Amino acid sequence: MSEVAAARDAAAQPLVLIVDDEPDLLELISLTLSRMSFRTRTAPDLATARRLLKAESFDLCLTDMRLPDGDGLDLVAWIQENRATVPVAVITAHGNVESAVRALKLGAFDFVSKPLDLGVLRKLVGSAIKLRAAEASSQATATFRGPRLLGRSAVMEQLRDLIARVARSQAPVHISGESGTGKELVARLIHESGARREGPFVAVNCGAIPTELMESELFGHKRGSFTGAIADKKGLVQSAEGGTLFLDEVADLPLHMQVKLLRVVQEKTVRPVGEAREETVDVRILSATHKSLAELVAQGLFREDLFYRINVIELRVPALRERSGDIPEIAEMILERLARRSGTAAPRIAADATQLLQGYEFPGNVRELENVLERALTLSTGTEITAEHIRLRGAARPAAEPAASAGVATAPTVEAGTGLGSQLESIEREAIVKALEKTRYNKTAAAKLLGMSFRALRYRIKKLGIE
Repeated sequence: MSEVAAARDAAAQPLVLIVDDEPDLLELISLTLSRMSFRTRTAPDLATARRLLKAESFDLCLTDMRLPDGDGLDLVAWIQENRATVPVAVITAHGNVESAVRALKLGAFDFVSKPLDLGVLRKLVGSAIKLRAAEASSQATATFRGPRLLGRSAVMEQLRDLIARVARSQAPVHISGESGTGKELVARLIHESGARREGPFVAVNCGAIPTELMESELFGHKRGSFTGAIADKKGLVQSAEGGTLFLDEVADLPLHMQVKLLRVVQEKTVRPVGEAREETVDVRILSATHKSLAELVAQGLFREDLFYRINVIELRVPALRERSGDIPEIAEMILERLARRSGTAAPRIAADATQLLQGYEFPGNVRELENVLERALTLSTGTEITAEHIRLRGAARPAAEPAASAGVATAPTVEAGTGLGSQLESIEREAIVKALEKTRYNKTAAAKLLGMSFRALRYRIKKLGIE
């Protein structure tokens, strides 16, 4: 009976295939994994590896890049075609990151460099097994409890499919798209759908951190390393240990920080300010920007080597004007959320209002749609939002007149029976809202655009009741 129980326990242990032609390395990895209660099989070449993969059900495959009868990349491609549910990680020579990037593009789960850091190896294997276990259980269909990607358009279905596929990997993902399209939401969905869902999701706005504080904020510092460092501080990168680090507006990183980020991506290590030794980190890096990184690389404003490291997989989030058919569903969800916040019943959207919204291009995308609906909700007094409650930028302007076409500014129309003070406030409110939307709600930048101080803008925002 004890033999039956032992066999059952052994069968419950994850099974890992190790492919390498170095006997010493095979023994080292096998011993390390056995101490983690994993079973292992070894293969010295591609032919043996393929035969074992066909005969047994593996939870993970670790393969060297150089093998006697071929390349590790060939095995990665074969697994994607024939055993797509098996995560595969590659072992690369030190500094040969190009091969690692190629492997990730082919569908590899992750990579580890020689000489092997056993701590990094254990974390990699642990993440892969978690992913495999999640896909084999009901957790694989667990729902994300935050906001979701709405819309049934073809581009959104394609985006959801890509999110599901990249969630199985540990490869860096770059999310591109216009401001207001929901890039952070896409990043959160990738995190929630993958093996790191139990770990932290740390979002960093690279454009909001002062340059002189950026290194300390990202990598932490040791006590006494500079004036004001009165205690050790953990950086944002280390705070994402075991989870996902989301670098929003990564194009705003200064060049000297791009070099340090490159080392985090390549070597999976960080060095806090004032620390002599580097620390290993286990984070998946997702990034996003509304700018074109390729253009910035051409202009010398973004490092080409970092661009290729963080852009292993690119996801583009479509603009709202590319999926206008999704606007009614998104608008309904937004109104329900706004109504819950104010404790009222959500109004319905009339057909003429829907038609007006679908005919507008929404340069500010979903964020602008939310602003438009919030204003409409305030203006409406009944249970229905109609076209007269919708205020769109430029939509109510008359056809171009000779003066306007010549570039001459026209004075705002004065409405009879309306106080001048209230009209001026309305004009001022519109100008401030436009400046905030143009600067992605950065009040400092908006104040500069409006030609006023930050304190003055903050006062006007509060006085005019702008959220």
